[in-house]
Amino acid sequence: MEKIVIIGASGHARVIIETVELNKKYQIYGLIDSFKPKGQKILGYEILGTEDLIQDLMKKGIRKGVIAIGDNWTRYMMYTKIKEETPDFEFVTIIHSSAIISPSAKIGRGTVVLASVKVNTYAEIGDGCILNTNSSFGHDGRLSDFSSIAPGVTVGGNVAIGFCTAISLGANVIQGIVIGKHSIIGAGSLILHDIDDFKLVFGVPGKEIKTIEKGEKYLTKS
Repeated sequence: MEKIVIIGASGHARVIIETVELNKKYQIYGLIDSFKPKGQKILGYEILGTEDLIQDLMKKGIRKGVIAIGDNWTRYMMYTKIKEETPDFEFVTIIHSSAIISPSAKIGRGTVVLASVKVNTYAEIGDGCILNTNSSFGHDGRLSDFSSIAPGVTVGGNVAIGFCTAISLGANVIQGIVIGKHSIIGAGSLILHDIDDFKLVFGVPGKEIKTIEKGEKYLTKS
């Protein structure tokens, strides 16, 4: 099996580790993390150092990996830094064995598709996305680069979701909706109307709460 590194060592990384182990396509060489101490082990795999180590790993033949960072903007910034410093490093796509992916769907590089996800006919999933556990993405839709749908999300057909947008736990998006870039759809929301860029939306039905900044955090308690 080809060796890869997991970039990130949080809870999301542990889910990805188990997915990689289950698929038996790649062998995990170790973890990269900017905040946890070198030598610490996560599920038996050692943290090798920060992303600055990737250049040295490339020389050893470790040329591929996946970013295991749940926050969309942080994941994008990590991707950008790695590609600037090591342009030949390749980001692999990880798909859980229980996911159901239409043969006509397209899945981008570095995207993670977790357990029991469904991706329907002619859906297009961009690079660096997360489709989390038991979510469903409808036919003919587009999930743009570095965006995410959380566990239990249902997205109808012909929906377009913009760059770095997050659809939070259990939200539902009806068919034909367009959601802009850098927006956040709150947990449990029902989206019945198009959403502009840089909006926080919450509720049933979903209502705009405020305009947000690029990279605004959404994976923390308020």
